[in-house]
Amino acid sequence: MNRHPNRAWTPPRGRGYAAVLLAAALLLGASACGGRATTHHKPGTSHEQATGSNGRLLTADDGSGNRLRQVDAQGAPEVAVTARPDSEDGWNVHLSVRNFRFTPDSVGGAALLGRGHARLFLDGHPLARVYGTWFHLPKSLLRAAGGGTRLTARLYADDHTAWAVGSAPVQAATTLGGATSAPAPAPASTPDATAEISIRDGKVDPAPGRTEVRKGRTVRLLVRSDRDDTLHVHGYDKEARLPAGRTVTLTFTADRTGLFEVETHETDLLLTQLVVR
Repeated sequence: MNRHPNRAWTPPRGRGYAAVLLAAALLLGASACGGRATTHHKPGTSHEQATGSNGRLLTADDGSGNRLRQVDAQGAPEVAVTARPDSEDGWNVHLSVRNFRFTPDSVGGAALLGRGHARLFLDGHPLARVYGTWFHLPKSLLRAAGGGTRLTARLYADDHTAWAVGSAPVQAATTLGGATSAPAPAPASTPDATAEISIRDGKVDPAPGRTEVRKGRTVRLLVRSDRDDTLHVHGYDKEARLPAGRTVTLTFTADRTGLFEVETHETDLLLTQLVVR
């Protein structure tokens, strides 16, 4: 009971008072970060990386169980892959990336545009995860994966979603040549681009990716479908009939730069994205 009603109340001093102040300080500190302290950061992951996000998460996946995260083509991550025989064993694989950097310290964090890692696939089967631009592919790993020749590099965000443009994963592919005693020489000029694609039961093989070519070079599309359809190259207005069960070759000169989608009309399937630089 307050014996002096006209006198202002004075809080008690001592240990109890200090405990009250400490509890208030902890409560204010938690509310400053949105209501509760962040304690779930993965080691090496910043608060921004743990809570940020970019792109639109699609229901479709990349064919290996990782959902696609779609971003605009302008400023999107890009990758190119080459593989040269190593002088001792296997191949030296090089990834050239653009609008992208490898962030091994934040793997498991949020999806921030232009960050993440790459994965290698051999004939569509998972081979290895890559955290830099160089990777040595030994013959033993190739044998363990069941062998194969078509090597695909695909870019992923830190949360393991696959970066995508136009509902297609951001990826590039190359063919492994025979390993010799010395690295293969660099090509004298930029080669033409050839893409071999098959369609069966509504599925595209290999999975839609990007076909890169320099301006002025020749593009060859070899497409085989299990049903009658029409092949169309957007931006170039090139078309060809696809009779069921026959391989059709569409050849043209890449005289315009940009990103162009190659698709079928009747089944509305994306076959590849043609990148002309």
